[in-house]
Amino acid sequence: MKRIALAAAGLAAVTALALTGCSGTSRGGDETTGTDAATAGFAADATIGVALPDKTSENWVLAGGLFEDGLKAAGFTGDVQYAPASNTVAEQQNQIAAMVTNGAKVIVIGAKDGKQLGTQLQQAADAGVKIIAYDRLIENTPNVDYYVAFDNYKVGELQGQALLDGLEARSGHAAPWNIELFSGSPDDANSAVFFNGAMSVLQPKIDDGTLVVKSGQTEIAQTATQGWEAENAQSRMDSLLTANYTDATIDGVLSPNDNLARAIITSVKQGGKDIATFTVTGQDSEVESVKSIMAGEQYSTINKDTSLLVAQTIKMIQQLQKGETVDVNDTEQYDNGVKVVPAYLLDPVIVTKENAAEAYANNPNLLAIVEAAQ
Repeated sequence: MKRIALAAAGLAAVTALALTGCSGTSRGGDETTGTDAATAGFAADATIGVALPDKTSENWVLAGGLFEDGLKAAGFTGDVQYAPASNTVAEQQNQIAAMVTNGAKVIVIGAKDGKQLGTQLQQAADAGVKIIAYDRLIENTPNVDYYVAFDNYKVGELQGQALLDGLEARSGHAAPWNIELFSGSPDDANSAVFFNGAMSVLQPKIDDGTLVVKSGQTEIAQTATQGWEAENAQSRMDSLLTANYTDATIDGVLSPNDNLARAIITSVKQGGKDIATFTVTGQDSEVESVKSIMAGEQYSTINKDTSLLVAQTIKMIQQLQKGETVDVNDTEQYDNGVKVVPAYLLDPVIVTKENAAEAYANNPNLLAIVEAAQ
């Protein structure tokens, strides 16, 4: 199975952290602890629910397998479910409600739509179930206890800087550079965080004329990609090229993830543009995008080691099980509209062709791709 191949190194990390309770810290700073200790704990073999949104990304598939293996290694009974390809929001709501009914003590949720889970999380709170938002913040409810993710604002900052670096290195000419902006799905709370982080770097360069967005589409509502679907990104890129770049050069695109980056590259190629002088960013270190980076097409991705994120989540579950205070290292950034959710953030790593071997030194599958291309 593909998951097993991708997870070989990650499982060892998850298992080790699940059994030892060790973890890293984020931002290179001191780890702080949550203000609220779990009240009484629960049985060491309790059921733990994991509700993931879909299988459109390699990382979601990998995370599901790592949760299954890591929860088992930690002694829990795992209930890992994905919402199906269609009607995913309603099905995820049903899955979470069923997990509560079936006695889960903690439910980890990678939300399909973090704004539509209020009813189910109230049901969970009434039953004493703890909720950990995984990778995506759950919004507009007081009933989310913790958030665990990579530092998504920093992801955006790294993407914005990578776009600037790539333009300078690849375009073959000095500024100004023509770019377009893409953001993720509007039902994913992370989309705005990624975009805002990137724009903190890019907006000053737009304002001073270093970057030119010929379409004029610079607001997140204009740049969104519904469902994170590649075909939606490709269709929008096709339209942007036709409307703005028939007789002009497109130098680069801010893409929030690898799946969309590859769709954008396909559009640029089909539009007859020179891919060798084009810069596009990404995220997730998907296999096909790592190959693309090594082939000199996609310029960058972000490495967010899923095994570390799953392991940290399982550590938090273990702390809840024992009635201990749960480790967090950010109690300020993540306001979900009702409360600031205590968070544990891990550091993302920017990856280009130049540093890929170092970035994937602990990932045998991706390192093999890098080494084969050198």
